[in-house]
Amino acid sequence: MTKLTLGSHPFLLGFDELERLVERTAKSGNDGYPPFNIEQTSENSFRITLAVAGFSEDDLSITIEDNQLVVRGRQKDDSDGRVYLHRGIAARQFQRAFVLADGVEVGGAKTENGLLHVDLNRSKPETIVQTIKINKN
Repeated sequence: MTKLTLGSHPFLLGFDELERLVERTAKSGNDGYPPFNIEQTSENSFRITLAVAGFSEDDLSITIEDNQLVVRGRQKDDSDGRVYLHRGIAARQFQRAFVLADGVEVGGAKTENGLLHVDLNRSKPETIVQTIKINKN
């Protein structure tokens, strides 16, 4: 018996890219750092909030690469001879990726109280009705 995958199902023509997208997302293996929230702020907008305490705006970068929103953080070593008895505040670099659907655009980003907010907006697609002429042979 042949196993049907998402991209090979006879009613889902042209969705093979979606199958690759699901596989890529499953393999990303995020380690949970930094923690984040995703909230829906309206019918067509979302906000991703990452906990980036200790990172300055210069330490953070946000890019869109191949329909992925990629947030990177890199801190400079600021120990300067300090002796820590306990160091519980994470000071490591990170990369966090979020797959964006077609039509989703970044509306802006800001830092506030140790949190990085990235606002996303989804444009509403137009409904298109197309009539196909049937040719007689």
